[in-house]
Parts: sequence; C-alpha cells; structure tokens
Amino acid sequence: MTVFNESWEAVIGLEIHVQLSTNSKLFSGASTNFGALPNTQACNIDLALPGVLPVLNAEVLKMAVKLGKALNANINSPTSFARKNYFYPDSPKGYQISQMDKPIVEDGFLDIELEDGTTKRIGVTRAHLEEDAGKSLHEDFEGQSGIDLNRAGTPLIEIVSEPDINSAEEAVAYLKSVHSIIRYLEISDGNMAEGSMRCDANVSVRKIGSDELGTRTETKNVNSFRFVEKAIQYEIERQISEIESGNTITQETRLYDSQANTTRPMRTKEYANDYRYFPEPDLLPVVLEDKFIKETLEQMPEMPNEKKLRFVNEYELSEYDSSLLAADKDLANFFEEVTDESKSAKLSANWIMGELSAELNKDNLHILNSKISAKQLGQLIKRIEDSTISGKIAKDVFEKMWSSGDEVDAIIEKEGLQQVTDLPAPLLPPTITRSFGENCILASKSLLNPNCTYLPSSSSESNKDIVSILSSGGFTSTLSLTFKTISCSCSMFSSADAIATVLSTYLSNSSNISICAYSFLR
Repeated sequence: MTVFNESWEAVIGLEIHVQLSTNSKLFSGASTNFGALPNTQACNIDLALPGVLPVLNAEVLKMAVKLGKALNANINSPTSFARKNYFYPDSPKGYQISQMDKPIVEDGFLDIELEDGTTKRIGVTRAHLEEDAGKSLHEDFEGQSGIDLNRAGTPLIEIVSEPDINSAEEAVAYLKSVHSIIRYLEISDGNMAEGSMRCDANVSVRKIGSDELGTRTETKNVNSFRFVEKAIQYEIERQISEIESGNTITQETRLYDSQANTTRPMRTKEYANDYRYFPEPDLLPVVLEDKFIKETLEQMPEMPNEKKLRFVNEYELSEYDSSLLAADKDLANFFEEVTDESKSAKLSANWIMGELSAELNKDNLHILNSKISAKQLGQLIKRIEDSTISGKIAKDVFEKMWSSGDEVDAIIEKEGLQQVTDLPAPLLPPTITRSFGENCILASKSLLNPNCTYLPSSSSESNKDIVSILSSGGFTSTLSLTFKTISCSCSMFSSADAIATVLSTYLSNSSNISICAYSFLR
C-alpha cells in the first residue's frame, strides 16, 4: 500500500470502555465474576423481564468520582441515565441503559508523555456510566452464533477523548495513561485480554493545514496496546491510499484482524440520533452531595505522576527511570519493596528494568507472577553492595534463582561463587613476637598498622648499626616510603621502636614509618 504521509495528518479519538471492579452488576445483584459457565450470571433484571426495575449500584458512583478527579474533569450533579435503543442479538432488552445529556464526568484532560520526551494534552470529552451487553460467540457454532449473557448488565465507564490525537504512537500513550490511572485507582483490573478494558478507535485523515474533518471509521474492541497501534496505523494508511486513488471513505464500523494486520468492514456506522436516546423512565436523576464527593476524594491514592515525582526526589532516580517504574502500580510497588531490602534505589531500578524485565518478557509474565520475589532480588543486590559477589557473578546467580527458586546465599555457597577481595593481609596482633633474622624489611605506614609494635626475639646490635647500614646503601631523605620497601642485611636489633627512631633521622615523613619484620629461610 503506497501512502503519501507527508501531505496528510490523522485525526483520532478513542472511546475506552472500562469494566468496573464491582462484585455485582450496575442495576442488579448478579455476580460479575469472570469465567463462569455461559448464561449462569444473568438475572431477571439483566434480561429485562416484565415487572422488574433497575436499582443503581452506589459503588460505581464512588469509582466515577475518583476517575473524574484523576482526569482533571468536572463531576456533574445531578447526573442522569438514558436509554440507548438498538437491536442486536446479545442485547436482550433491545436497549442499553447509558448516559447522554448529563454524564457523571465531563470536560477533562490528560497529559501524556511521548517517546521523544515531549508532553501533549489530550482533551477528555466525557466519561459516562453504562451497562455492558452480552457476548456473541461465533467460533464454536458452525453457521450459527451462540449468545452468552453473563456480561449483560456489567458496569462500564466509557471514557471519550477529544479528537486531539494525531498518530498511532500518541493513541497508545494516551491508552496506557488511562490504563495506569484505573489500575492505581483500583476501579478496574484493566485486563484487556479478558475484556476488562476495550478500545474503539475513531480514525479520519485530512490534508495538513485543513480544518475540515474527514469521514471517520470506528475500529471496534481492540484488545491490546500493540494491536491498537497496528490497527490505527493500518487504517490511516488505508484511508490515505483510498483517497489518493480517487475513492471515498465510508462511515462504518470495522474490525481489526490481528493475523492479517488489516481492518475489515463490520457494519455501516450508526449516527448518534439513530439510537433514539430518551431519559430512562425507571431511574431518577442522581444528586451527588458535596459531602459524598469530598469523602470519596479523600480516599484517592497516590497517582502515577505523584509517584514519579516522589521517586525522583526521594530515591534520586532519573525522570526516565521514575516514569517507567511509576507507570505500572504493581511494578512501582515491587521496586519499593526491592529498595527497602537492598537499600540501593539505583541498583534496584537497574536490575528491575534490566535483567528482571527481560526474563518477564521472555516468559510473558506480569510482575505479579515473577519467579523471583522482591525480597529475593533485594538480597541479591545486597550481596553486590557488600562485595560478596561481583555484578557479573550476580547475573549468574540471578539466572539460577529464576530457574530454581533457591535463595541467594544458598546458591552462592553451593556454587562457591563468593569472590576473593583484594584487601590488605590481616594484621598481626600487637603482642605477637617475630624473629627478624638477617633480612629485615621496612615498610610504610600506608601498608601496616601504625599501632603495632613487632618485638625481636633477642638483641645484639645497637641502633648505630642500622644507621651505618642505611648510609652505606645510599638511602637519602628524599626516598618515598609509600608502597615501597627498604631491605638491608643486619643482625638482631633491640626493638622495632628503636629502628623507627633511627630511620626518622635519615628519612622524610617519619610519621609514616612502621616496621614489619619477618624471618626468611636461606
């Protein structure tokens, strides 16, 4: 596909559907547990059987208020519900209870960080509550479709962005920011593979410099960050190619085929007025009292940007490292646990973003499923810090920990990996008596303990003998004693202190003089 990107720009808006982590559904007491047998978690209210009435789950209001705060948005009170009318096999009511004129969250924004280090503000039009539909199953029914209504009535909040996004990269950055927020707020697990977070991408293209929006398509229910990026990029290129070929873009709903990396038509896109919205007659407008909003906001946790700034200030990490660690709540918690154990924030960050991330990616594991615990990794880093093992050896230990689950110290001892450190030899206790013999070695204080006195086994020579020996050897006061030795042949001397006293007369830096005497066999 030939694309002339230089003269075109994309205009993108995202609709993100977030399944809220409640125990029961939006308007009924039916369970929301994932993975139950088909059609075992749909009650009379979910099916809209005659005589039933919806009752609003109060917990979703708290979740929506927290999200509104995180999105820098207004909280509407009163907020009201509406019926969105359409027929589809997995919607047993023939309508969906949603919000239209008075969404609970409205007029917000989110600042996203791009890979080049720049920041861009994306407007948030609204975030509204609605119930989910059921699920159509096509794979296991040849020539037919199965319907699973377990999901019907599950509480969702739909986050609608302004068309401020201009590339697939920006779209993914925005989506990841929203994902991080809902995870920090603990209002959803954000599991895209299980449908807890789904993304619809509205994409159009226009000539650069034009204010007129092109005809848009909506790519539905893309379930991973990678696929969102690929689907949007393909749709941009497809639309440009179609227009350059003299064709027109049809407003329609499309599906992304991850295997073929293409989008394909699903159905003609309905316009908003086709849904025939009208106020939900069975639900009164909801008034959120100031006290309720205040108490809810007091329960707000530390958010990703706040955590990032704290990592920079408290742990002295770089902006880049802090941003990566703070983006994922579980990763941030893991880092702090490792640091508490290791007492080294920088090394902890390096190991988490390096070796640990590589192993997690290779085995396709989330940080919560790491084969090495935060405490174990912290202990490994401690062994680097106290010079028990080198950084190179630590990588070998890490691999053994990952494969076996054994503790750090057990692996080091079993494999004999403790490194030999190049430190000065242990000093002799001050009271040890050594024989000088005929070869006497005089060393600097930098190598020996200045408080040690080494006594000879006997005495037979006077201090003057030392003077004459040194003089005959041509030693002068300019001789440096640091990391050097002076050798001389002599018989026994009276004491080490006496030798030092004589040497101080002939050598500079007398305060650095200490004596170590050893016996040598001929």
